[in-house]
Amino acid sequence: MRIAIFSDVHGNLEALEEVLKAFDELSIDKYVCLGDVVGYGAQPNECCELVRERVSHAVLGNHDAAVVGRMDYSYYYAAARQALDWCQARLSPENRDWLGGLPLEMNDSDIPGLHYSHGSPLEPDTFGYVFALEQARELLPHLSSLAAVSFIGHSHLCKSFALDEENVLDLVGRRLLIEEPHKYIVTVGSVGQPRDYDNRACAGIFDSDSNTFEYVRVEYDIESAARKIFEAELALNFGKRLFLGI
Repeated sequence: MRIAIFSDVHGNLEALEEVLKAFDELSIDKYVCLGDVVGYGAQPNECCELVRERVSHAVLGNHDAAVVGRMDYSYYYAAARQALDWCQARLSPENRDWLGGLPLEMNDSDIPGLHYSHGSPLEPDTFGYVFALEQARELLPHLSSLAAVSFIGHSHLCKSFALDEENVLDLVGRRLLIEEPHKYIVTVGSVGQPRDYDNRACAGIFDSDSNTFEYVRVEYDIESAARKIFEAELALNFGKRLFLGI
């Protein structure tokens, strides 16, 4: 089975459409979204509707939780709060209900050993980050409770780790081989707002036959996505950073 896994769309319809077009050419069996469909970008409803049509599994992201009242975002910085307020005022009832009903985590219903959450799999309700070795090492005392592969988003990076009883390995490369006895934390990157200095949309494919995960990068119309952010009078930086991938 080939599973397309993506995260952090953040209202960027141009990026989402191009990623799904790329997946259409890659023999995908099912689709999984790891949260943050909304926030920052100017088309939250369109992105929600497209994700709802396509995915088999989806989990809640922190921006999703904020706009539907499932978390307090008063501590967010001002521009992020303004974007969430803007999104909250425009989200349709149907999309609000869908986001509001998403689980914080889930196991794959077809392939044992795969776990999905937006942030750290240990306490998914806190949306903790796992993008540095120090953060990954904090998972070692809980190794026995981790799934074989935990797929996460949240950081907008392509940082992944292999853990055993004594050590954590920082994985590099476009294609990751999943091998026992390690357990894996795989961050799938961001569709709508990459932050790894590559401005192409990012997602990935897990192949259960080869036991691999491969990143997919896709170019999209950044100018159009940024212009919509500017026209919506959201923070200029949300549009500008799309060009740089930061």
